[in-house]
Amino acid sequence: MGYSTGAHSDQLVFALLAAGFATDCYDGQFFFDTGHPVIAADGSEATASNMTAGASTPWFLLDTSRALQAIIFQDHKPWEFVARDALTDENVFTKKEFQYGSDARSNVGYGLWQLAHGSKATLDAANYEAARSGMMSMKGDHGRPLGVLPNLLVVPPSLEGAANKIVKNELTGGGNTNEWAGTAEVLVVPWLA
Repeated sequence: MGYSTGAHSDQLVFALLAAGFATDCYDGQFFFDTGHPVIAADGSEATASNMTAGASTPWFLLDTSRALQAIIFQDHKPWEFVARDALTDENVFTKKEFQYGSDARSNVGYGLWQLAHGSKATLDAANYEAARSGMMSMKGDHGRPLGVLPNLLVVPPSLEGAANKIVKNELTGGGNTNEWAGTAEVLVVPWLA
C-alpha cells in the first residue's frame, strides 16, 4: 500500500504526458502538436511545433529547469493512512477483520508545451538532435527566444538502451566521440509501457 501511494503521482503525471498527442492544452491544440499558435516577430500569426510524427514507440524530451513545468502535479491533500485494527473496532470485534486504507486528493494538468517535445519517430541520434534543436530554437510571441534547454529524456523500458546509447555513451558505435553524451538525463518510466 505504501508503494502504491508513492507511485500514484508518477502514474498521474506520466499518463498525462503520454496522452499529450491527443489531449488539448491551454491553447486549444493537442499538448504535442505541430500547430501551436504564436505571434511572429512581425506581429503576424504563426505556428510552432513540439512534436515529431511517426509510428514508433513515443519518447519525450523535457526542460525541467523552470519553476513552471510542462506537466504540473497538484497535491491538494497528502496521503493519510487509516488503520481499523483496534480490538474495539466493530469490524475486528464482529468479523475478526482488520481494515487498512489510504486517502489523498491530487491531480495533474498541462503547463507549458514549450518545455516538452513528444516524438513518435525512432529514438536515434538524428531524431534526438532534431528534437533538441527544435526545442532550443523555440521562440515565444514576437520572436523572443525562450532559452529552452532540454535536460531530461523520458522513455518507456523498451527504449532504455537506445536512450542510454544516445546520451550516456562517450563513443558512438564507430568509435567516434558522441556529441550528445551528457546532454540529458535518462528517465525510464514503466507507466509509459
